[in-house]
Amino acid sequence: MQNQGLLKELIQSLCCLPGVGPKSAQRMAFHLLQRNRDGGMQLSKMLARAVNEIGHCRECRTLTETELCEVCANPLRDAETLCVVESPADVWVIDQATTFKGKYFVLHGRLSPLDGIGPDQLGFELLEQRMATGQIKELILATNSTVEGQATAHFIGEVAGKFNIRATRIAHGVPMGGELEFIDSGTLAHAFNGRREF
Repeated sequence: MQNQGLLKELIQSLCCLPGVGPKSAQRMAFHLLQRNRDGGMQLSKMLARAVNEIGHCRECRTLTETELCEVCANPLRDAETLCVVESPADVWVIDQATTFKGKYFVLHGRLSPLDGIGPDQLGFELLEQRMATGQIKELILATNSTVEGQATAHFIGEVAGKFNIRATRIAHGVPMGGELEFIDSGTLAHAFNGRREF
């Protein structure tokens, strides 16, 4: 009976992961216990180690094991271009998918007054301090294309203007290989409004 309770606790604990519901958590738990106990032990060790050793970069606030992340510590990165993103996952994706060689600032969220998330919760004071140094020439606003993401980008863009920093917004619209008949109307309208010279 005690084992059954522990199994339930394991399944409920796995449900804390994004996109993992009770059924998926149950499959994971049974797989680890029936077929891959060594993998489960390795996973638990790595998870405990990561939780204890990974913190935030003191400059850009992304996840790192050291005081400065690899990007901020790299003298070859362009310190005049700063890309503002919502999460550390966005840094990872942009660095993997693009040729961007500037630096980052991670907000860890987006403005959402209804949820009590304002500028103070997103580290805007630290972002303003970086803007005030005069080193940054362009701020790339790469927040998500949600209402909150757009509002966050607008707010940061206005602050950048006070420091005479060029603020640009990443393009949103029709994805590469996308067919117009399958694109939702909001995305298509945004693509038309953001069109540029060919």
